[in-house]
Amino acid sequence: MLIPVFTVDAFTNRPFFGNPAAVCLLENDLDEDSHQKIAMEMNLSETAFIRKLHPGDDFTKKNKNSVLTFVTLSGELRARQVEDHIVLDLPLYLTYPQELQEVEELIKAAVGDMIVQDLRYSPDTKKLLVRLSDAYERSVLEELQVSAQHFLSAEKTGKVKGLILTLKGNSSGKHKGHDFYSRYFAPWYGILEDPVTGSAHAVLSSYWSEQLGKKEMLAFQCSRRGGELKISLRNDGRVDIAGRVAIVLKGNLTF
Repeated sequence: MLIPVFTVDAFTNRPFFGNPAAVCLLENDLDEDSHQKIAMEMNLSETAFIRKLHPGDDFTKKNKNSVLTFVTLSGELRARQVEDHIVLDLPLYLTYPQELQEVEELIKAAVGDMIVQDLRYSPDTKKLLVRLSDAYERSVLEELQVSAQHFLSAEKTGKVKGLILTLKGNSSGKHKGHDFYSRYFAPWYGILEDPVTGSAHAVLSSYWSEQLGKKEMLAFQCSRRGGELKISLRNDGRVDIAGRVAIVLKGNLTF
């Protein structure tokens, strides 16, 4: 069996940046065991399988109104193409104030003695949002040395499954134009640091929209690979998160 496969770097237009994912085009159904084996072989954080709903469907045909629906462990994920961006349609998750005492050891493991300006929790996603002081520059977040493995022993509440570090953007300087920056860690799911995270921005979008009074924002995730996300809050309680893509590999899986 030959299965066309692509490696795509998302939220960037530069190869070897952004979030790498594998995309497989299926002519026929595969069993769950084959899906898992292919994903393990690709060895990336995400492997997407796109299947034709009808025999006459054409993978190569472009339709600006077409929407792809992915079934994930977190529910359905819809994606569509708008010009040179892929737009993800995600739910918008609210955050609520979090008492420092409950997660103080985790915060210490993450940022040491750095000043924390705000602390929020998203019960729907079990993500803890830590906003660093506005006095810090983007470079401070980028250069922060984090041992995410230590988070596992430092988190004693059992309710945190993802840690977001975030910082307000600068209106001047080399990196002006971004409304906010972030990094994301989820060692509870085996991800020490995710390069660029759409689901984390479903939380960040809600928080920073409230803080900045904006529904349209530009964000940058400051991982080693880095990635840029265009955010648009909708009136139906959802958020569109868009990014460019770079295809870095094309080939066929044979088995």
